[in-house]
Formats: sequence, C-alpha cells, structure tokens
Amino acid sequence: MAEALRLGRLRKGRTAPNPAVGALVTLGEKIIGRGFHERAGAPHAEVTALGEAGVRARGGTLYVTLEPCVARGRTPACAPFVVASGVKRVVIGTVDPNPGVAGKGAAALQEAGLDVVAGVRERECRHLVEDFAKFVATKTPWVTAKFATSLDGKIATRSGDATWISGPAARRYAHRLRWEHGAVAVGAGTLRADDPRLTVRLAGYDQSEGPVRLIISSSAVVPPRARVFEGAPKPPVWVACTRRARPRTVARLTRRGAEIIMCKEEGRRVSLADLLSRLAERNVTSLLVEGGEELLGGFFDRGLVDRVVAVTAPKIIGGKRAKSPVGGRGVGRLDDALVLRETKRRSLGDDVLLEGYLADVDDYFANVTRATERLREGCRGR
Repeated sequence: MAEALRLGRLRKGRTAPNPAVGALVTLGEKIIGRGFHERAGAPHAEVTALGEAGVRARGGTLYVTLEPCVARGRTPACAPFVVASGVKRVVIGTVDPNPGVAGKGAAALQEAGLDVVAGVRERECRHLVEDFAKFVATKTPWVTAKFATSLDGKIATRSGDATWISGPAARRYAHRLRWEHGAVAVGAGTLRADDPRLTVRLAGYDQSEGPVRLIISSSAVVPPRARVFEGAPKPPVWVACTRRARPRTVARLTRRGAEIIMCKEEGRRVSLADLLSRLAERNVTSLLVEGGEELLGGFFDRGLVDRVVAVTAPKIIGGKRAKSPVGGRGVGRLDDALVLRETKRRSLGDDVLLEGYLADVDDYFANVTRATERLREGCRGR
C-alpha cells in the first residue's frame, strides 16, 4: 500500500474533479503491474495496473488506495473489470467518500467471491483524497494556506524585500505543493510587490499543465505586464473580482489571456466563500493560498482553511513595520487561537517545515462511516 500511495501522489492535483489514486498488482512477492490515475477521463489506477499485469493477474492481489467504482462515468466502472481480471484478493486503503460509491464497489467485489480487505493505511489514503472528499461533501475546494517566515515571524523587511526568506530546498517543496493543488492564489498586493509567476518550475514537470494561477482583487487592479501572464492561457490565469472592477480594466486583463471570475462582495472585498463556490463550479477541488497577509487573514478569519504549511528560516529580520504572514482580524484571546492537529515537522535544508490541519479529514468521510463499518464486518466474517 505504501507503493500504491507513492503512485497516487504522482498526479495529485492534476486529476480533478476525480480523486488521485494509486494501484498495483502482485503475484506472490512480485509486483507485476502498477498504475495511477493520470487525469479526468483517463483510465483509473486499478485498470492501468491490471492492464500492465495482463493474464498474470489471475490469482494475484490488487492493492488500491481508493475503493473501485461501480458506476460508469467518463470511463467504464472499475469493479467489474477487477472481477474479470481474475485477481483473488483486493486490498483497499479507504472506502470512497462519494455517496454514489460508499462501499458499493467493495461489496460488489465481495459478492463476486473476492477476498476484500479494507482500511489498510487508511489515514494516509484518506489524506491522498482529502480534496476530493471535501469537494463531494461540501461542494467547495480544499484550502491549504502556505507561507514562509523568518525566525521572528516576518515575511519581508520593513522596505518590503522578501527575496528570498527560505532556502532552495524549501522553494522546491513549495513548487511541489503547487503541483498538488488545482489552483494557487495570491492577492493583488503580493502580485505587485513580488511579481510571482505562480508556475511549477521543477525538472520533469510540465509548467503548462500546472495549477490555475488565481489573482484575487476586488477592483481587478492587476499590472497587465506582470509575469503571471507569461504563457497564458497555459496554465490558465483567473482574476477574481467584484462589480467594482471597471469594464476597461477587465477588458485589458482578458486581452492578456485572463478569465474573469465575478464574485459577490463582502466588506468591499471579494467574498472568499463565494469565490470557493465559483471555483468548485469550475471543478477546482483544491486551492493553495500563498499570500499576502490580508488574503491569508481573510481565509483564517472566516474559517476557510483546512491545512497549513509553514516554513521558518533561521533569520532575524526585526522591525515594527515588517509584515507578518497572517493579517485580518485575528483573535482577541489566546484561548481562541487556531490550533493545528496532526502536525509534522522536518528540515528542508536550513529551514524548518511545519504542517498540520485545522480540518479533520474524517469529517468529510462522515457520510460513509456506516458503509466502512459494514465492509469491515464483512471482511472479519470471511
């Protein structure tokens, strides 16, 4: 299952609105087929793995991070294909959070006489599809807040210089993080100050296939010559604004290749809740928010952040006027501070990465809890 998870992560962020899934087929101690879901409309992971294994799959074991589907969509249902392959055993990481599946795929395999084991490395498999789980449960994208700070909690000097706080290893990780999301967002202030391209620039990755580059500005005041427009519309550039944006400004951005998302207004700013709904309508299942401080503060203040990724560099910047990563209203009492769960720490060169969750991923699987328990009971009874 660890290898299936690795395979699933290869395309995490690029399969929306479908989940990222990895699979492999074994015969004895030998792996005879590997697969992962590449994109919506492409064969599912288990179909690819079984196809690679061919007739050798008969009598073997299929490992798959997510329960095989039972309904035909853009591709045929997977459960009948698994049965026809001749495997005798199927090991499933997690039941599908989609109510349309929710244990039905595993049950179909059991009814066909296959030995089914569910819940292997379940937590990791649920996190692999956390964006999909939230998307089907709430019709809104999964939101990750990411920032890099100095040791004293600054994101720039008093003059606004922010290049570079973190080191090369942390920056490579940030690019991989972009790849794992459907869209990456910054506010107009960050765009003007830092002029980021918001692309994935890693060896072996296709920049044009990367996440949507999203600029959030109520009045759409975005420099038309900003580097974010390089290569547009691949990857796409979207500008989220309100009716406060002037038609001339909007027209100038569309000529540069941007798509305009007109959102509701909240406090003279883009309504972030409305924006998330509009992103979901466009099949964006995950959003990485990179800054600046007011945009991040807005997401935190409204309880819209699911996961936090923070990099701390061993640098002291100082200065009362130097900015911190999270603005907004904040909390009045320390007891009300947001507390991360499932935290992990590791070194990225000289920097320290801390990541954790404000959301409990199991909440997005609540609608399939009974199906999971029934499946486990069936497994114990075989």
